[in-house]
Amino acid sequence: MPFKHKIDVARFVSLGDSITSGYTNGALYYEGQINCYPNLIARQINPLVEFKQPLLNKNSVGVGFFGNSRMVLKQLKDHSGKMEWCVAYQEKQGDLSVFANNCFASLGPFNNMSVPGSKAITTVVPGYGNPANGEGNYNPFFARMASDPSSASVLSDAVHMTPTFFTLFIGNNDILAYALSGGTTDAITPLEGPPGIGFAESLHSIVDTLTAQQAKGAIANIPEITSVPFFTTIPYNGLFLKKEHCDILNKKYHQQGIYFSEGENPFLIEASSPEEVRKIKKGEFILLDLLLDPDRYDYLKGIRPIPKKYILTLPEIAMIQKAVKEYNAVIKSIADSKSLAFVDTNAMLVSVKKDRVFNSSTLTLRYKRKGVFSLDGLHINDLGQTLLANEFIKAINNTYHCTVPKINFTEYRKLLSRTMTVENKR
Repeated sequence: MPFKHKIDVARFVSLGDSITSGYTNGALYYEGQINCYPNLIARQINPLVEFKQPLLNKNSVGVGFFGNSRMVLKQLKDHSGKMEWCVAYQEKQGDLSVFANNCFASLGPFNNMSVPGSKAITTVVPGYGNPANGEGNYNPFFARMASDPSSASVLSDAVHMTPTFFTLFIGNNDILAYALSGGTTDAITPLEGPPGIGFAESLHSIVDTLTAQQAKGAIANIPEITSVPFFTTIPYNGLFLKKEHCDILNKKYHQQGIYFSEGENPFLIEASSPEEVRKIKKGEFILLDLLLDPDRYDYLKGIRPIPKKYILTLPEIAMIQKAVKEYNAVIKSIADSKSLAFVDTNAMLVSVKKDRVFNSSTLTLRYKRKGVFSLDGLHINDLGQTLLANEFIKAINNTYHCTVPKINFTEYRKLLSRTMTVENKR
C-alpha cells in the first residue's frame, strides 16, 4: 500500500552524480540503475508510481567514463603465474551504443536527473550535453537523456518536471575529478564565484530553483575521501622485498640516496617529474586504479616508480580535505536556511568497515563479504545504496514528521552476492 505522507511526493525528482544514477562497478548499467537509492526511496514512498530513469538495456555490459564495461572478478594469472581472483573489465569495451541515440523521447521525462560525472557547477550549465562543444567539453551521459542536448541544463530538465519533492547529492565531482587524476588534471571547484564557476553560488542556484514552487526536499553532504577504499586500500608501505630484490633496487637507486630493506618498504613514486623519484610518505595515497594498469607489477614490485597520476601527496590531500569541509559547511547552511532534510553521508561512510585488503605477496586484493563499496572502490554497491536510501528516509521522516518505512536490506543481499560472490583468501 502507498505510504500516507505529510509531504507532496506526486512529482519526486532526484539530482546528483554517478552515485545517485546507480553507477557502480566502474560503469552505468541496468542493475545498478534499478538499485540506486532514489529509486529505492520512491518504492518505499509509493510502489505503485513509476520512478522514471534513463535505463540501459538489461543485457548491456554497461559503459563507464573511459568507454569501459562494468568490472567483475576474474581468475587471472598474477606476476608469478599463479591464478588469483582479480578485478577486471567484463568485456574489452563498454556498450558505446548507449551514446548513439538520445532516449528522452522514448523513456523521458525523467524523475532521476542524476548524471555520472556532473558537478554542482555543471548542473546549472545550458548545453552540458551538447556534442557540438567538442570532446571533453560536454557530458555524453547527459547527451543521451537531455530533452535538448544543445540547450538544456540538468537543472532545467529537472525543473521541467515541476518537482514537489526532491533529493540532492551533488558536489563530489567538484573535488573528485581532481583527486582521481592524482592532482594532475582538472582542478577543485573554487568555493566562491557565480553559478557555473563557484561551488557555493552554484548550489544556492540549484536549491533556490528547486524550491521556488515550494518543493520540499533532502540534501546530502560530501563524504571525506579518506573513508573511500579507492584511496586507502593500497598501503603506502606495501612494497615487500626479499634480499635479492632489495639488493637490486639499492644498486639501482643508490645515487639518488634511496635505500630499501628486507620486508615492508614504502613504494617508489614519481616526485615532481618522471625523472625524479622518492619513497611515498605515510599518509599519502596510492589510487586503486593502479591495479588496472598493464604495467602494475613493475610499479608494485619497485622496478619502476609509480606514476604521479596514481598518487595523492600530503599537500594535495590537505587541499581536498579543506574543500570538503568548506563545501559541507555550505550544504548544511543551505539545508538549515531552507528547512530541508539533511543527510550526513560523511558520517555514514566513515563508520563502514573495510571491505578489501591488499595482499603484498600476490599484489592483488582480498575481498570481504558485506562491504558497501563496489569493485571500483569508489562507488557504492547495492547494499551501500540501500543503506544510503535508509539515511535519506530517516532524515525525511525526522524533518517532515513522516513515516516512510525503511528498507529491509536483507532483500538486497542477494543482489550484492551476484557482484561480489568470491572471497579471495590468502
